[in-house]
Amino acid sequence: MATPTRTAPDRAPYDNWRPPIVGVSLLVPIGADCIAVADLRGMLMLPTGGLHEGQTLHEAARRVLTDPSGELQLLRRVTVDRVQTRRRKVITHVMAAAPLTHEAVPGLVYRDPRATIRVIPTMQFLDQTCPEGKRRLLISLQALATGEAAAMDGGVVRAAAPGPRALDARVAQGLPDSTGQRLR
Repeated sequence: MATPTRTAPDRAPYDNWRPPIVGVSLLVPIGADCIAVADLRGMLMLPTGGLHEGQTLHEAARRVLTDPSGELQLLRRVTVDRVQTRRRKVITHVMAAAPLTHEAVPGLVYRDPRATIRVIPTMQFLDQTCPEGKRRLLISLQALATGEAAAMDGGVVRAAAPGPRALDARVAQGLPDSTGQRLR
């Protein structure tokens, strides 16, 4: 009786069949040269949490960092970072808040009770973070300063598509669009 021979299965192209992991990070400026970070047993990071199905970015951001005094005001999304890992895509939305004072920070409550919210100089945080985190923060700070949104896809940075309010502002100012034509 002959035994069947086994052949190696054909290599199928990668199929990203798992849903992406979507999160929200908060960029909270304190004064002109500091930011609020979460200190989780010595690991410093921007306050971060998940975006659950049916939630808006603002709702998810408010779950990450609550402020009983109401001083924390979320402005807008400044950066979207998309990274394809081995098994799934990870999408992080960086939301910017209006600058706070040093006195307002002790009232902030992080979603993880093991962590505390600290204020550190932005340059010190940049020196202590990984290269990917450093790139994301620098791009987010630039987008916050210029009023534009940025998108990062696999480490490649590009301007995000303008939202309806940004387009309305460009029309009102008579600024050119991406083709050089004046908007009307």
